[in-house]
Amino acid sequence: MIKVAVAGASGKMGQRIGVLATEHPDITLSGAFERLGHSTIGKDFADVAGGAKTGVLISNSSEALKGADVAIEFTAAEATLENLKTYASLKIPAVIGTTGLSAPQIEELKQFAKTIPIVFAPNMSVGVNLLLRVLKDVASTLGDDYDIEIVEAHHRLKKDAPSGTAIKMAQVIAESLSRDLNEVGVYERKGLIGERSKKEIGIQTVRAGDIVGEHTVMFGGLGERIEITHKASSRDTFARGALRAALWIKNKPAGLYDMQDVLGLK
Repeated sequence: MIKVAVAGASGKMGQRIGVLATEHPDITLSGAFERLGHSTIGKDFADVAGGAKTGVLISNSSEALKGADVAIEFTAAEATLENLKTYASLKIPAVIGTTGLSAPQIEELKQFAKTIPIVFAPNMSVGVNLLLRVLKDVASTLGDDYDIEIVEAHHRLKKDAPSGTAIKMAQVIAESLSRDLNEVGVYERKGLIGERSKKEIGIQTVRAGDIVGEHTVMFGGLGERIEITHKASSRDTFARGALRAALWIKNKPAGLYDMQDVLGLK
């Protein structure tokens, strides 16, 4: 049995992680926290997220982290880095699903991983992480003879674009083909742009309605097209993956891990 504290507990992901934690046979929800001044502070977690009363009040991080074995974080980039200072000072392992971190912010996160174990992944879904493994093999087999496009779709409230998952897919494919994504990534096309270059990797974004998350990778060749798609119909798939990572990371040595490590895909 491990004790888990959830950051951003009143957010869409925080709520589902907390609820599923209370239902998990090997996990106890020991804390839930929000930023200072948030309207939900002082409320029972269940009054915010639904479900049976937990006795866990949404509080600030210092209160919520008392006795926690692992912290789970799906918030914003700045908040995540600030919370990591607390996790590191308390030696609490962290599972980080926050997206939209800049390159310098990721480097800062890596510094914290020298002190505590961190699972950092743009997508905690088991299916997506299996797909990342498949994409590596597909890309290396097809080589440079196939054009590569990635289309991702999310709900209208998502703040970062492209999604962290789409970027990760592009990175995996680029590395498999010995390309530098910074040089070959194409994120928008408009006007008279000329012929498509042979090595570019297109990454296109859709924002509409309440789409939970959809990613399609297209390998277009002459005479055939291969499309690989993952569709998430519920945030619970990400929440369950985060809880799986929390169970895995307890007692691991300090270091930076991802869901490929958690799932034994490396």
